[in-house]
Amino acid sequence: MINTVWGSTDKPVSSMRLAEILSAEADLDGTLYIGYPIIGTPEGSFPIDALLVSPAKGLILFNVVEGKSLPDYAEAQDEGFNKMQAKLLQHQTLIRKRKLLVDIHTVTFAPAVAQLDDDSEHPLCNADNLVPVIEALNDFDPLVFPTLVSVIQAISTLRRGRKKRELHNRNSRGTKIKALEDSIANLDSQQSAAVVETYEGVQRIRGLAGCGKTIVLALKVAYLHARHRDWLIAVTFNTRSLKKQFENLITTFVLEQANEEPDWDKIRILNAWGAPGGVDRTGIYYEFCREHGVEYLDFGAAKLRFGYDGQFEGACDLALQGVKQFVPKYDAILVDEAQDFAPNFLLLCYEYLKEPKRLVYAYDELQNLGSRSLPPVEEIFGKNVDGTPRVVIYPPEVGKPKQDIILDICYRNSRPVLSTAHALGFGIYRNKGLVQIFENKNLWFDIGYQESKGEIEDGQPVTLSRTPKSSPEFLEQHSPVEDLIQFEVFETPEAQTAWLVAEIKRNLTEDELIPDDIVVINPDPFKTKEAVGSARRILMQMGINSNLAGVTTIADIFTEPGTVTFTGIFRAKGNEAAMVYVINAQDCFGSLLPQNVARIRNRLFTAITRSKAWVRVLGVGKAMSALKEEFERTKAENFALHFRYPTEAERQTMTTVNRDMSKAEQDRSARRRSNFADIIASLESGESFIEDYPDSLVKKLQVLLAKKSKPRRK
Repeated sequence: MINTVWGSTDKPVSSMRLAEILSAEADLDGTLYIGYPIIGTPEGSFPIDALLVSPAKGLILFNVVEGKSLPDYAEAQDEGFNKMQAKLLQHQTLIRKRKLLVDIHTVTFAPAVAQLDDDSEHPLCNADNLVPVIEALNDFDPLVFPTLVSVIQAISTLRRGRKKRELHNRNSRGTKIKALEDSIANLDSQQSAAVVETYEGVQRIRGLAGCGKTIVLALKVAYLHARHRDWLIAVTFNTRSLKKQFENLITTFVLEQANEEPDWDKIRILNAWGAPGGVDRTGIYYEFCREHGVEYLDFGAAKLRFGYDGQFEGACDLALQGVKQFVPKYDAILVDEAQDFAPNFLLLCYEYLKEPKRLVYAYDELQNLGSRSLPPVEEIFGKNVDGTPRVVIYPPEVGKPKQDIILDICYRNSRPVLSTAHALGFGIYRNKGLVQIFENKNLWFDIGYQESKGEIEDGQPVTLSRTPKSSPEFLEQHSPVEDLIQFEVFETPEAQTAWLVAEIKRNLTEDELIPDDIVVINPDPFKTKEAVGSARRILMQMGINSNLAGVTTIADIFTEPGTVTFTGIFRAKGNEAAMVYVINAQDCFGSLLPQNVARIRNRLFTAITRSKAWVRVLGVGKAMSALKEEFERTKAENFALHFRYPTEAERQTMTTVNRDMSKAEQDRSARRRSNFADIIASLESGESFIEDYPDSLVKKLQVLLAKKSKPRRK
């Protein structure tokens, strides 16, 4: 079965025909990339029209021809071959005794050309002979295929740890984190597809913490920039400390793809709000107000006018209402951590875009630190004059780019850490019951859970556990479960501080961690400076440097080399560390206002999921003891989520998460389940027979079921 990843292409008609033909062939297997990869050369970027990576045939480069005019296709094939060969020769894993282990096949696909030359050295195909030509190509060694895939998908050195370490103990935490960083250095297939997949309109990327949303967005910016050097592209976010991370990731990727530095006149890394004061302070909202001649409100002015919870929403609403004629500026805008924004900020970005309104927004509702969820797209972007929605999320279709991308594989948090974060975030084992729940039940499966006991039905008990695919086992095998995550209860804040600084000292003197590996998070952003003061002071007396993110550092930098980072929860968003200490976690147990419980629980979820390896959750008093009890119940269930699924009436009394799925999408999902159940029932009853269904669909289903039934590797 061929999976197509749709990048940006200037040959859409012929590319779609290529994808349709290959996808219809059940006997073919592999991934077809449209408009990818882009190969960096001394002359700049060289885009490949299409590329098939196949376990049977290896690598097939397609020179795609749009229209009936046939260019010098032999020269085009030779150029593509030479560029790809030079790229692959950089990877020692694909070379044996100076010989490349991969045959690079080149094919020209010209579906509108009827008369074809007979040139076996430079194959020329249309729809009639494409499949036979591919089948006649030399077979490929399947043992080399995984390595080839990793080279095509990987961004070399992108996620690999660059920190300088002096390691002497093979069992130390420093050695373990280096091995972990090496293991997750390459993008997986799901992430690489999300980077390349280019939809001409609004596209959303959903995923749980640690799935790589920020990295995917940064690389998508870089991919679009390498593909379209004339586009003006903006990436925006709420957490200013992400700016440097975006800058580094984009630079690395563009250098690899285009063999040249990014053109920063064409790429804008902007905070969402912004303020006067030059390039470093500007933001999307500020620019929008300035260029449309409408009133700009800074944080203080907006807070006075609209209150603390509604300041940015009110400011954006005022700006949008004040514009008589929108002036589009950007060719693409990408929004990170969209769950932290008012929906009308997405609308503001949408109005700031040229047609076809390329807006990409990524989010995880469980990291929502505010008080509201994102509504369906029909509500965010409004309706046309005739009453039809301006934006609709369409289901995936063969031959078309994906508009809705879900990343369910977590490459940061181990299963015990992530399941604990979800258990506490939802209140699975809370004595007073759940505090929030997904509005759409299928989202449990989308984020990587399976029903290990029972089914998700209203009022019925169910046990949900993470799959080895969604939570790779190597993330938890480096250390005992008892070491991966710990909860510690203290009688006084002073006792908490003493334990914290002693552990940090041990991390640095015995565990072979470096200061950059350690982040201390205080969930209450208003008390952070005061809450961390004594710990930082004691560490300084020990000769250990630390910084308070955004206070002792500039706002755009989260961590500095050689220092332990202390931070409030908002600045922690989008960042990660090997060892995470969450202090004063008792503040996340409950609230005098029931409607705030979900919000403060999300702070704890976000803090815990910053950890790449180990997490310590510390707190004081009875509330912390109750929180630890919830953790112990999670641990006793082997980090599965066992609970009675709430009824519809019960769901009305709690916070619902991921409300952005529209009624149309929910109906489509229900119809798919119902239709599949009808087919199974019809086959079982003898009302229909397998032969009644199209052979191509049956073959595809057999391939999918075969993949699902393969035994998992231990």
